This record gives sequence, C-alpha cells and structure tokens, in this order.
Amino acid sequence: MIPVIGLVVGLGLGLLLDPSVPVWLQPYLPIAVIAALDAVFGAVRAVLDGIFDDKVFVVSFLSNVVVAAFIVFLGDQLGVGAQLSTGVVVVLGVRIFSNVASIRRHLFKA
Repeated sequence: MIPVIGLVVGLGLGLLLDPSVPVWLQPYLPIAVIAALDAVFGAVRAVLDGIFDDKVFVVSFLSNVVVAAFIVFLGDQLGVGAQLSTGVVVVLGVRIFSNVASIRRHLFKA
C-alpha cells in the first residue's frame, strides 16, 4: 500500500510543480528511463518467479541507470553519442521484451 501512496504523491507533485529538465541532462534522460524500466520489468519478473530481492532491485536499478548514462556520455565525448545511445536502447529493449514475454507466459500460461 505504501508504494502505491508514494507513486500517487510523486505523480501529484510532478504534475503540480511541473519540473523542467536541464538542457545538459536532456540527452541522458531517455536512456536513464529505459534503463530504469529494464530494472522494473526485471523486478516484476522476479516477483512472479518468487525470487525477488529488494537489495538486488535497488542495485540493478541504480547500476542500470548509471551505466547507461555513462555509455551515452562516453559516446558524446567520442562524437558517436547517437550510435551508442541506439546501442543502449537496443540492448535494454531486448531485455525489456524478454522480461515482458516471461511475465506474459507466467500470467497467461502461454
């Protein structure tokens, strides 16, 4: 119940305060969101498999975001930011779809 309350309060504050993303952070935000989604779908899969560990989730969530942002930063420094961003999106996209497929098989026995 507490996570749901936190989500509702966070969404309400976000809509009320209408935060803006600094220009220097804008290239990293989409990649960070995709990395975070990968961790979230992995956590849902782990819950359904009965192997969820909150410490693993927090470490996975944070490390996914940091590593993905670092790869994009490195690509920007090397002048190939778009190519490395695409690579990160593809890799994390494959992981997300794999986790969603596993969740679907678990929920619908299909």
